[in-house]
Amino acid sequence: MAPGMEAADIAVVALYFVVVLGIGFFAMRKANRSTVSGYFLAGRSMTWIVIGASLFVSNIGSEHFIGLAGSGAASGFAVGAWEFNALLLLQLLGWVFIPVYIHSGVYTMPEYLSKRYGGNRLKVYFAALSLLLYIFTKLSVDLYAGALFIQESLGWNLYLSIILLISMTALLTVTGGLMAVMYTDALQAVLMIGGALTLTIISLIKVGGLEGVRTKYMEAVPNISAIVANGNFSYSPSCRVEPKPNSLRILRGPLDEDIPWPGFLLGQTPASIWYWCADQVIVQRVLAAKNIAHAKGSTLMAGLLKVLPMFIIVIPGMISRILFTDEIACIGPEHCLAVCGSKAGCSNIAYPRLVMAVMPVGLRGLMMAVMIAALMSDLDSIFNSASTIFTLDIYQTARRGASQRELLLVGRLFVVVMVVISIAWVPVIIEMQGGQMYLYIQEVAGYLTPPIAALFLLGVFWKRCNEKGAFWGGMIGFTLGTLRLILAFIYREPRCDQPDDRPAFITQVHYMYVAAALFWVSGLTAVAVSLCTSPPDREQVRTTTVWGLHHIEKVPLKDREEIYRLTEKNQCNSNGGLRKDLPPDVRNERCLDGADIKLLVPSVDHDPVTPSTETTPATTPEERVGNGKTEMVHAEEGYHGDLENSRCTRWLDCFCGYKETTQPQVMEDEKVIMEMLYEPPRIKLILNLGLIMVCSLGVFMFVYFSL
Repeated sequence: MAPGMEAADIAVVALYFVVVLGIGFFAMRKANRSTVSGYFLAGRSMTWIVIGASLFVSNIGSEHFIGLAGSGAASGFAVGAWEFNALLLLQLLGWVFIPVYIHSGVYTMPEYLSKRYGGNRLKVYFAALSLLLYIFTKLSVDLYAGALFIQESLGWNLYLSIILLISMTALLTVTGGLMAVMYTDALQAVLMIGGALTLTIISLIKVGGLEGVRTKYMEAVPNISAIVANGNFSYSPSCRVEPKPNSLRILRGPLDEDIPWPGFLLGQTPASIWYWCADQVIVQRVLAAKNIAHAKGSTLMAGLLKVLPMFIIVIPGMISRILFTDEIACIGPEHCLAVCGSKAGCSNIAYPRLVMAVMPVGLRGLMMAVMIAALMSDLDSIFNSASTIFTLDIYQTARRGASQRELLLVGRLFVVVMVVISIAWVPVIIEMQGGQMYLYIQEVAGYLTPPIAALFLLGVFWKRCNEKGAFWGGMIGFTLGTLRLILAFIYREPRCDQPDDRPAFITQVHYMYVAAALFWVSGLTAVAVSLCTSPPDREQVRTTTVWGLHHIEKVPLKDREEIYRLTEKNQCNSNGGLRKDLPPDVRNERCLDGADIKLLVPSVDHDPVTPSTETTPATTPEERVGNGKTEMVHAEEGYHGDLENSRCTRWLDCFCGYKETTQPQVMEDEKVIMEMLYEPPRIKLILNLGLIMVCSLGVFMFVYFSL
């Protein structure tokens, strides 16, 4: 075990594991996991506080604590621009995109593309691209970052630690679904913010506050002569060790190598729109909200929390450089290799090095738990969202007659497959010696995601855009982006002590400008092709654009309850049926033991499957979509004969949360959508005032850290 870790620290980490597992299994018992909505959307029962915390924690993974702090140590305040940009884009999600997604009645983002444009080409393309991004950027980088912190602080066996963390995260995700993920996220948000704030306060005191950071960071230059004298290291003047002159500004000149402000506004913003407004990991959480008011409240809360990373991650990274200048700002490849095992640089060890040096006994264990929380939260977010996309957008497309039992089982098995791929990817992660990990993630996303952002923006705002235009716009953007990404991997940046003979279009053109070009090329191609071909059907754009929201009347829930008054007698008959004069959603609320299974079911492109042997239509396992009405039947036919009595089968059903039920048919039509989109006037006023305040705060933070 690494020096510095005491028994109290290990006890704190062990207590964390016990509490998280306890909360996860509590949520597993509470959740209605036997339905697609219960497993993938937490039954649409989440409140704004839980969703806001989950949004923050699912975004702030271990790659933020390692990569964001490392970029802060290497280049100053600049990387904080992503956090303030996210603050603003979260409100775009809550006020524009989420109402459209609710109105269209979708589970997943690939499904939205299919419903908006028609066909399956775009759905399968976006689903496959999302899964690739999840596995080979998010998962790989998260595991590398978490392993780096464990290795730096505990000295545990790398593979054993990663396998343990992945396996426990997957266990929570497989058994509990989204509800277990979001409840554990709420705990981890408190733990993460509390521990990181503690570290920030202690380290700020050591350097003399924020003004001390500004002054001492610019003086944090390693003692080259002492390092060369004490070790067999060489130094080349081309290896820049001084802080950059504009390190204390977020938005920098148009030719800056980190964040040129035109490239950030025009190129990085579209890539960020994909992440915050069209990425399954983020949107799936907001879709679990009870109604639009809770959805908007959650984005306001998450936006406020996004101010924190600048102070609890970026600035501590800068403080780490101040306190450990000779290690964090290593002078050359050989010196860096000796310090942290990477020739590309040692900025990524800034945060764990600060934790081990500054935090007292016990609190070091708390910060270890924070890092584990960040890693597990990001992993369980990816596992749940990726299984949703694979099950509903790829597997169900290929196997159209799949039953609900089969879909739930496939979703859980896909999590296991992702675990195996993640563990197999560990050797590649260890060899991935990136300098600034966070910028590596942004660069990869910048080449692949701007075309997707263009398709979503056109789909939401322009009714004339059709499937042919969207497909060819996406394909051209994807092809160009992939070629540029391949060239970036072929022409890797040389070590700082070697000459850089890469082509000018690699060295002189910032990836943010490439992202901007990809966004506009994809968008203009989609517009041109759409104008040259027939417009989409009216039904395709009726519920899938922002303009369709103006034509739907929003009705408060209490009005519907008054229309369908319930008597004080038992509303459920002896065999579990319901009185016919009640609307299905009210039946659900009054008679299903508090298990809220409201959902807007995705459209299915196949004919209803053959009815089961049950005698009532309520038990037919089918989903139907037509003229604004969506029906879903939660009851499923069970196994028959010997298989029904199989202990193995019963254990599997128990593990997966599947229950043999004869629940009534749950139907959701436009009236339910009207209820979900309804905002009481007073609540709407409060939310709009909050929107103005949060957006003003975001603009202020940009200005304050750019002066």
